[in-house]
Amino acid sequence: RKAEYIPHLFRSVYTGTRADRKRALEDEDMRKVFSRLSKSSTIPSDLRRTKELFILMFLLRGLPFVDLAYLRKSDLRGNVITYRRRKTGRSLSVTLTPEAMLLLEKHISRDLSSPYLFPILHSIEGSQEAYREYQLALRSFNQHLELLGQWLGLESKLSSYTARHTWATTAYYCEIHPGIISEAMGHSSITVTETYLKPFRSRKIDEANNRIVDFVKRSIGGVMV
Repeated sequence: RKAEYIPHLFRSVYTGTRADRKRALEDEDMRKVFSRLSKSSTIPSDLRRTKELFILMFLLRGLPFVDLAYLRKSDLRGNVITYRRRKTGRSLSVTLTPEAMLLLEKHISRDLSSPYLFPILHSIEGSQEAYREYQLALRSFNQHLELLGQWLGLESKLSSYTARHTWATTAYYCEIHPGIISEAMGHSSITVTETYLKPFRSRKIDEANNRIVDFVKRSIGGVMV
């Protein structure tokens, strides 16, 4: 039996965890990305599709583009997607919100012969052709995200990682425990999750300190010094 093609087999031998740079969207950029476009909007159709797929990735708990591309129709049961992460092999189930279901139904593959949920890949999974096809799709998606960011006038740079980092940091600001965030994202360990959150921890600590100072000021009914 011919072995499955595994590109860059030893690329991930390093098992350490690096603190990542800040990749999540700031508040104003989030508003621009997630606000609904009017039907009369002049945005090009390919950028509209890119925007909607980006939002869908966010709604699916920061689904990586590689997992989006390889989702199969059999992974969808009703309003639940169950899939195995390509990076870690962990099995995850995501219940679709009404917003996610609307976007899924809009962009789902109409090709009855294709096993894939979205029309991103067409080659047989595990083949060298599928890997090359995925690399081209990823490059195209990132190029369109860059153009989308310019069209929307974003300060942040959009990439295929941004939806994932934005979901993680939004969950963090919503006071969701890092352990839950780690489980939701299918990370191999909570240490990986902490690298996502580290660039925002100082800001979170400063906000906590300001809340404490404000509480004391309200308690004494005036100025502290």
